[in-house]
Amino acid sequence: MKKVLIAVLTAFALSAATAAFAADVKSSEKDECLLASKGCKDQVDSIQQRIRKINTEIKKGKKVYSAEELKKLQQKLKEADEILNNLDKPGR
Repeated sequence: MKKVLIAVLTAFALSAATAAFAADVKSSEKDECLLASKGCKDQVDSIQQRIRKINTEIKKGKKVYSAEELKKLQQKLKEADEILNNLDKPGR
């Protein structure tokens, strides 16, 4: 009886660890700095680099990001494009 219980508990622990690892892999594909300004204290990008990064993340699509996260990235891309356009206006 103890052996069966230990086997079941071991299987449960391994399946829980596998699920947690899979969640980590998916979230590690996300650029949390772009998405939620997390983990980016040492990153300084030009506006052009930021636009490239956002486009790269958007191309990952629904395999990595939820629909809500993709909308956030689209909004950030729009804001970055507006900043770039304002900087390119003559007279500045």
